Amino acid sequence: MNAQPLGTLYIVTAPSGAGKTTLVHAVLEREPGLALSISYTTRAPRPGEVDGRDYRFVSREEFLRLRDGGELLEWAEVHGNYYGTSRTWIETQLQQDRDVLLEIDWQGARQVRRMFPHAVSIFILPPSLEALEARLRGRGTDSEATIARRLAAAREEMRHVEEFDYVIINDRLERAIDELTAVVRAARLRLPVQKRRHAAYFAQLLQE
Repeated sequence: MNAQPLGTLYIVTAPSGAGKTTLVHAVLEREPGLALSISYTTRAPRPGEVDGRDYRFVSREEFLRLRDGGELLEWAEVHGNYYGTSRTWIETQLQQDRDVLLEIDWQGARQVRRMFPHAVSIFILPPSLEALEARLRGRGTDSEATIARRLAAAREEMRHVEEFDYVIINDRLERAIDELTAVVRAARLRLPVQKRRHAAYFAQLLQE
């Protein structure tokens, strides 16, 4: 994109089991004008997940068609499955002065930041590795091998925490929701954002 968009893009990243999805949906309920980007994925839906609400579930063939056609802003292979973000949808939302929240892994976040350098990036950490393991086991849906693989992947993901603007440790859910909400609200009050959204007012204030 050549011009800086009117809307703000929020990137939220966390290892599996850190509570990212719960936090994101809580903030979406609190903050009007904040839209969630629904990623494409080739993995099978988990119990309770709905196509078009949690993910856009597609075949590997369809995903590769989207990728090769330039439709994806970013994509990555995680745990043997593909994940990707619609470039067209996000660009349209931002140009129409809508804020967008994007849930992606650290690899995708790095790709998106190159294209949207003004994006606000947030990393969600679990209280500890022990707590993360307990959460993964509490799901009751993964095998021991899968849990071990996810824990190893989580350790690798969390090594990239220093690439992000904000870090939230999800040790108490309500406090973590408040902190994520605070990041969203503060970013909306940055001077460049206010000047774009109230251009006539600032032109009047700052005229010679």
